Amino acid sequence: MRDYEAATAFLGEWGPFQLQLFFLLSLLAINNGYIGVHIVFVGDTPPHRCLVPTHADLTAAWRNVSIPLEVNSHSGALVPSKCSRYKLHALQSFSEKDLVPGVDVNLSNVQREGCLDGWEYDNSTYTSTITTEWDLVCDDSWKVPLTSSIFYCGFLLGSFITGQLSDRYGRKVVIFATTGVQLVFSSIQVFSPSWAVFCALHFFVGAGQVSKYVAAFVLGTEILSPSVRTAFATLGMFLFFVLGYMLLPLAAFFIRDWRMLQLGLALPGLLYTSLWWCIPESPRWLLSQGRLEEAEAILRRAAQKNKVEAPEVIFNPAQSTLQSEKEAHNICDLLRYRNIRWMSVILWLAWIAVNIGYMALSLNTSNLHGNGYLNCFLSAVVEVPACIFSWIIVCWWSRRLTMFATLFLGGVVLLFTQLIPANLNVLAVALEMMGKFALSIAFNVVYAYTVELYPTVLRNTGLGVCSMVARVGAITAPYFIYLRSYAVSMPYIVMGSIMLVTGLLCLLLPESQGMPLPDTIAQMHPFPGCCQKRYYKPAETTEAES
Repeated sequence: MRDYEAATAFLGEWGPFQLQLFFLLSLLAINNGYIGVHIVFVGDTPPHRCLVPTHADLTAAWRNVSIPLEVNSHSGALVPSKCSRYKLHALQSFSEKDLVPGVDVNLSNVQREGCLDGWEYDNSTYTSTITTEWDLVCDDSWKVPLTSSIFYCGFLLGSFITGQLSDRYGRKVVIFATTGVQLVFSSIQVFSPSWAVFCALHFFVGAGQVSKYVAAFVLGTEILSPSVRTAFATLGMFLFFVLGYMLLPLAAFFIRDWRMLQLGLALPGLLYTSLWWCIPESPRWLLSQGRLEEAEAILRRAAQKNKVEAPEVIFNPAQSTLQSEKEAHNICDLLRYRNIRWMSVILWLAWIAVNIGYMALSLNTSNLHGNGYLNCFLSAVVEVPACIFSWIIVCWWSRRLTMFATLFLGGVVLLFTQLIPANLNVLAVALEMMGKFALSIAFNVVYAYTVELYPTVLRNTGLGVCSMVARVGAITAPYFIYLRSYAVSMPYIVMGSIMLVTGLLCLLLPESQGMPLPDTIAQMHPFPGCCQKRYYKPAETTEAES
């Protein structure tokens, strides 16, 4: 068979078929954008203090001083305690005359107790969140970051299983099966009776979300022509993801109850079921399975839509290079060959680092100074120029150098952020957004880079495993933010150091810019990469170095 790109060149570049597929596959990413980070609002913790029950024999004046003051670790100001109160029976021993306006009452000898009667929450921002409904504060505050981590544990399982299923049974089947999983479980979450049930359902939402995204991304990169593929990998999926991300604070602003917000974000997924009849299977994957007639049928329909004439014979089975690797591949192949093994290890580290930085900064928007809705919106908006810049970079610049530069810049910015004085809030937010900008570019490029390095017979498995390993970063990201409770600067120091080291390691990866997608293991790029590009010959059938 001739090289796949040459064999399908008759379709042209930006024809109606490519434009329709570009739009429909990108459309699948919208609900990923808001469901992926909606825990920022669904699980936010509003200001709170211990509840003093109405049956307590205390006057209104004594109720106001029943909560001890503590030093805020960030601002240094005295604020009411969130997790303790003075023992109510001890306060009852004081008389009303002991509380003179303008005169401090010495309560240093009064014993304290926990919030035995629960908490009262500031409802000025939210009607309810999972935090206020199930009291995920104080001794149970660890459950909030764990909720996000469980979601990304679902990512891990989904990436591990569906990557291999997609390489074996097809991209299209996995896309719509996992779309159904995401829709069903996110809808059932609305009726969660407890935090444990919410988390169990959240796990399957995460599994469906990542599986759909990865399979759609691989399908687009395989079926679209080279220039469209580049735009799709950097602009298409990511811009629509960002669009969903931008819609999240808008929806959360008008829907302040977490159950209604959850329902409002889940139901639009029903619209995706109608795309089954509009999105075809990947011809590249069909060829890897020896299903030439089905692959040709898809390309002939595409030619009709583009109003071009398809050649009488598109693929010649007798000369097919993909037929030589028709046998099933699995996850073990990523470690079996030296070339794939070392490339995979560095890609895994890069995915972990990018996800730690990207998700931690996304989840940290509620901790920034100012309006939480506006901060979340700005965190999404900053990704729009990042997507455009990513597209320009991927078209004209080295993938390897891009990964190094963005991770290195993100690390430097994060290290400098913790040095900003508390009174320069605007500068701190600006630096954090700059770090988010750099990591958004790295997030975009690492997807495109990964699919270019792995061959068709292992592409979805390779990308799926990278996405699976990346969940180590995503799962731990909420706990990087949680480190603020020990030292405000600690999250930035740890994340920044990880970014710097990983950026340097990315320089060892091979270059793929301007090179055709490999279809077989033998056609993969050599490791470690060097400045000289190595173009493979489509007729090459020798086995990779073991």
